[in-house]
Amino acid sequence: MLPKQRQDQIVRALRADGAGGVKVLARKLGVSEATIRRDLEQLHAEGRLTRVYGGALAVDGGDEPFADVNAVHAEEKDRIARRAAELVTDGESVLLDIGTTALRVAQHLHGRSLTVVTSNLAVLEELQYDEQIELIVLGGFVRRSYRSLVGYLTEESLRQIHVDWLFLGTSGVRPDGRVMDSTMIEVPVKRAMINAAERVVLLADRTKFPGHGVARVCEPGELSMVVTEPDSDPATRAQLTEAGVEVVLA
Repeated sequence: MLPKQRQDQIVRALRADGAGGVKVLARKLGVSEATIRRDLEQLHAEGRLTRVYGGALAVDGGDEPFADVNAVHAEEKDRIARRAAELVTDGESVLLDIGTTALRVAQHLHGRSLTVVTSNLAVLEELQYDEQIELIVLGGFVRRSYRSLVGYLTEESLRQIHVDWLFLGTSGVRPDGRVMDSTMIEVPVKRAMINAAERVVLLADRTKFPGHGVARVCEPGELSMVVTEPDSDPATRAQLTEAGVEVVLA
C-alpha cells in the first residue's frame, strides 16, 4: 500500500470513529506503530487530523463522499458482492442496504428476473433501466453525502414488506459477533430491514473485523449468513459459526 493510500485510510477511520489510537491503527492497517506515528504527524501538519497523546482525533466527523468509499478495497468488495449475488435464485426478492458493497451486489444482478428493494440511491441509478428487474425504492429523507434514504418514511415502508434476502452492510463486527455501525441515523433503518427479511446476509470484508462503530445493529443470532474474505479474523468467524451463522468465504 502506498503512503498516500494508507494515510487516506487513517483519515477515513478517524472520521468514522472520531478518534483512533496508534496501536489500533497499526493493527488495522498492518504496519508498524512507528509508521503510523509518522503518518499522524504528517496528517496533523496538513490539517487533516489533530494529533493527541497516543493517537489522533478527527478534524471533521462528517460523512465521507460515497465515491471515495467505493474506491477502497474495491476488488475485495467485488468478490464478496459476486458471491452474494450467486446466492439468489431468479424469481426471488432482494433488499439491498446502503453502501458500496450493496451497490456492487446490484451490479451482479443485471439481467435477472428479480424484485429488488432498496434505500440506496446508487442502486437505483444502477438498476433503473434494467427491464428484467422489478425495482422498488423506499421513501424517506435523502442523505446526499451517502446517497441513501433514511427516517420514519423509510422505516414505515419496510414494515409493509417481506423479502427473501437482505444484503446488509456494516462498519464493524465485534469479536463476539455483534454487528455495529458508525452512523446513528442509519441504524433504525438497518434494524427495520432485518425485520423485513427471511434471510439476513452480512457483507463484510476483512477490515470490518473488528472495524468500528458505536451503535449496535444486531446480535449474531439475527444473521443467517456472513460473506467475507478468507483472511478475516478467524476468532470472530468461529464465534459467528457458534452462534449458528453460516460463514461463506469469497
